[in-house]
Amino acid sequence: MFDLTGKAAFVTGASSGIGRASALALANQGAKVVVTARRLEKLQALAAEIKQRGHEALPLAMDVTKKEAIDAAIAETIKTFGRLDILLNNAGVAEFAAFLDMTEAQWDKTIDTNLKGYFWVSQAAAREMAKNPPAGGGRIINIASIASGSVGVGFPQIAQYCASKGGVIGMTEALAIELAPMGILVNVIGPGVIETEMTEAMLKDPKQAEILLSRAPLKRAGKPEEIAAAVVYLASDEASYTTGATLYVDGGWLAA
Repeated sequence: MFDLTGKAAFVTGASSGIGRASALALANQGAKVVVTARRLEKLQALAAEIKQRGHEALPLAMDVTKKEAIDAAIAETIKTFGRLDILLNNAGVAEFAAFLDMTEAQWDKTIDTNLKGYFWVSQAAAREMAKNPPAGGGRIINIASIASGSVGVGFPQIAQYCASKGGVIGMTEALAIELAPMGILVNVIGPGVIETEMTEAMLKDPKQAEILLSRAPLKRAGKPEEIAAAVVYLASDEASYTTGATLYVDGGWLAA
C-alpha cells in the first residue's frame, strides 16, 4: 500500500518542519522528489539524505511569491524527471500582529505566500499533470490549519494568517471540481499544533504551551511526521476516491 514508485513529487517549504518530513516520507514510498524553498543549503542537505536512502531528489531554490521562479522550477522538474504527479503546497509564514496595528505589508506578505503562492504553484503544476498519460492525473495537497476560520474557532492576533488558510480551503474545494475531469485530485490537510520552527518559541513558553495544548484531548503537539503520513495517503492510489476534502490532523483539537 501507498506505493509511489515512478511518481514525481514537488514539495514547497521543504527546508524544515512539515515540508521536510513530507519530502522524506514521499521518497521513502518511492517517489522522485523535488524539494523547494528559499534556503538552498538546507535543501541540498535534504536532497543528499534522500539520495543516501537510495531515492532521487532535486533541490531547487524557489520563492513562492515569484511567479517566474515557480514556472522555472516546474520546468526544471519536467526536464529532470519527465513528469509531475504530486504537489505539496506547504510553504507558509505566520506573524503575530494586532488587527488595529497591522500594516499592509504584513497582510500582503502572508497572503502572497500562503494563498497566492499556493494558487500559482498549483496552476503551473496542474498544467503539467494534465499531460500525464493516458488522460492526465495527479494529486495536489495543500496545507491549511485549524486556524482556517471555517470550523467555528477564532485565533486572535493572526487575522491575516487565518484569512490565508481559510482561502486555501475554499480554493481547494473549487479546484477539486474544476480539475476532476483531468484526473487531478485536490485535497487539504488541516494540522493542529505541530512541532516546527514556526511554533518552537510558543511551545517553549509554559503559559503559551498550556493555552495551545490544553484543549486537545491528546494533550501534546503533533510531529511533522504525523502530517507527512497524511500527505503520503492523499498522494497514493489508496486515496483515489478522495477529492475536495479537508483532513484535520489535530490530536482531537477541533472535536473538543
